[in-house]
Amino acid sequence: MASSGYSDLREKLKSMTPHREEINNKFVDGMSNGSSGKARKRKIRESDDDEFEHSDDCAENMEQEASRVKSSILQESIFSPEECALIEEKIDDVVTRGEAGLYREHTVDRAPLRNKYFFGEGYTYGSQLEKRGPGQEKLYRKGEVDEIPSWVHDLVIKRLVSRGVVPEGFVNSAVINDYQPGGCIVSHVDPQHIFARPIVSVSFFSDSALCFGCRFQFKPIRVSEPVFVLPVRRGSVTVLSGYAADDITHCIRPQDIKERRAVIILRKTRPDAPRVDSGSPISASPAERPTLKAKRTHRRATSSAAHRPRVLEMDKEENRHPSNSRSRRHSISSENYWKRGQDSEKPRESSGRKVKMRRH
Repeated sequence: MASSGYSDLREKLKSMTPHREEINNKFVDGMSNGSSGKARKRKIRESDDDEFEHSDDCAENMEQEASRVKSSILQESIFSPEECALIEEKIDDVVTRGEAGLYREHTVDRAPLRNKYFFGEGYTYGSQLEKRGPGQEKLYRKGEVDEIPSWVHDLVIKRLVSRGVVPEGFVNSAVINDYQPGGCIVSHVDPQHIFARPIVSVSFFSDSALCFGCRFQFKPIRVSEPVFVLPVRRGSVTVLSGYAADDITHCIRPQDIKERRAVIILRKTRPDAPRVDSGSPISASPAERPTLKAKRTHRRATSSAAHRPRVLEMDKEENRHPSNSRSRRHSISSENYWKRGQDSEKPRESSGRKVKMRRH
């Protein structure tokens, strides 16, 4: 080593790879000038003795964004535990009627661990869209979802009007989201071409949280760190407007639904909101609908049905009605489907040969 003029192996390696030193210097200069847009801290090791840590201003930007979100949210605890209990009984009645098939077709939208009930106005979204992406949502034709129940007007909307949360006659759309533990709703912005602002929601059954600025990944489901987390208590009213409603997505993460939770979302549709084309006929009313429609489940609907996990029921729905993206559909009744499943579980009769199973 001494004969080559180097007293330290690290100096010799640097002389053999001068391009690395140049790259490191450029990277350090770029970080110091704030040219990096990534949100994580980076560490650059020039030697075993020297370590430099560089971080951009993304953390500060997130704090500023969280401040904008928070400043455009109003939240107030309005409903007492006794009032919540009364409204929760009414929500249970909605679930019971939905399981009995007593609502119009587009009133009820089922998903794993989360059911939606549209009243007044309903709209297409997600996998229901022919063309995916924001701005493609459309209202259903008038009459394709059930009217807002009278108890929503009497127990919820009138109370919000009296407290000055919304003006008289503002609400013409009410959606009840019913979540089971582990349920979620992915990051989204309520369609601005469909709904006016503000967006009002009232929470029932349990406490939860509303998160802003998350990104979802699936299989398995993962959620990035939110920009802002808003605790949502039972009986509280949350009002989104401005930045929180229009300029950042909001979601409910699976880890934030630890118990059954329901939320009533109250909104006003824009008068110029687009509607689904009138080519298809309006869904039949419950009285005109075939009796087969009411046989979604073989168990009798009860007021406690809402508290039973519905993931198995929804799995049956998926097996009976595959996604619209598939070219062919299966027409298998629930009875035949489960009979087939039970038959597949029975041990098949052998043809006389006995096979000895080896334990590992």
